[in-house]
Amino acid sequence: MGTYVVKLPDVGEGVAEAELVEWHVAVGDVVTEDQPIADVMTDKATVELPSPVSGTITRLGAEAGDVVATGSALVWIETDGEKVADSPQSEPTDEQDDPTAAEVAPASPVVVPGDQPTLPDTSAPRHGVALAAPAVRRRAADLGVDLAVVAGSGPDGRIVHGDLDRLLAERPTVPDADVATPLAGGDDVEAVKIVGLRRNIAQRMQESTRRVAHFTYVEEVDVTDVERLRSELNRQHENTRPRLTLLPLLARAVIVAVGEFPQMNARFKDDDGVVERHRAVHLGIATQTDKGLMVPVVDHAEGHDLWALSAEVARLAEAARDGTVALEELHGSTITITSLGALGGVVTTPVVNYPEVAIIGVNKIVTRAVFADGAWLPRQVMNLSSSFDHRVIDGWDAALFVQRIKALLETPALLFI
Repeated sequence: MGTYVVKLPDVGEGVAEAELVEWHVAVGDVVTEDQPIADVMTDKATVELPSPVSGTITRLGAEAGDVVATGSALVWIETDGEKVADSPQSEPTDEQDDPTAAEVAPASPVVVPGDQPTLPDTSAPRHGVALAAPAVRRRAADLGVDLAVVAGSGPDGRIVHGDLDRLLAERPTVPDADVATPLAGGDDVEAVKIVGLRRNIAQRMQESTRRVAHFTYVEEVDVTDVERLRSELNRQHENTRPRLTLLPLLARAVIVAVGEFPQMNARFKDDDGVVERHRAVHLGIATQTDKGLMVPVVDHAEGHDLWALSAEVARLAEAARDGTVALEELHGSTITITSLGALGGVVTTPVVNYPEVAIIGVNKIVTRAVFADGAWLPRQVMNLSSSFDHRVIDGWDAALFVQRIKALLETPALLFI
């Protein structure tokens, strides 16, 4: 018998670490070669890791939610081989010289056929440098917990979230005489750990609101004529082409408008003090999935006609929802459209998809009486709620940009002239 040590592979160009989102196996499970063993995430894309060998899982090197460095030991598999083997990532690394890497994936005892690894005694608190993932360290700091005095129950005495939970549960509580006694049954609290895509979204939103000086401009748009055009196109091509929604027509309006306002189709590299204005429109489409918000990208949207735009948006949205979207399809957007569809509300304040500088938000369409040409007429109207980075976009320019989109939608022939 031998042990194969699987290490976290390079899951993307330039990626130094990934979050372990979910284990598909547990200690004691028998796995076959190429069987999925874990999901890891980097920059919104979830990657499924297969087992490189067949055997029995003897040890897991991380918990769901832990951030693991590329090349770190991830899982130990007992195989039928005659000697110890490692995954291709097991060549000598700089972990010995990198204390951060050591904290993420501590060195493990070598397992010789027939021998069992000797694990440290974790029955008492340890002193010195504690082994814990960055997420555990951040949580401990927030709780005011000194990790040096926490007994770790993970591999090699590593401190995991369960150790912090146990410590909190053991802390004495002092009842407050001035606080009323809760009703029978108490107040049940469910602690939901933020991991995977949800944590990635939280971090990106925090980064955007920290860096970007947001301001939102709202404009009402009469979409009666563009909706009439959409219905007629769908009627004429109902048997030959997929049905159009308003989204590709709005996308076309944005593409035309950024030709006149190139400062909107840009990415602000604020660390370098450089705004990169793009000629090509790489259009981000904010998409709600069961796991949270994702922004797949229509590359070179300016080169698509209405039906090609519609088909590509539908394909990317479906891929995002079923988890098959490729990593490269989630990068490089230059401006984003976001919509809550039928739940679009009256006004929203969308968050700029950093490092972009503009995002176009769509609210729901309602039918309302509008006074025009001396009479009250039923018209279909909606609001565009669009946000901008005020560091590089002036309010006047933002208003003119949205007004241009409004004019294009209210006179849809301009979309094709």
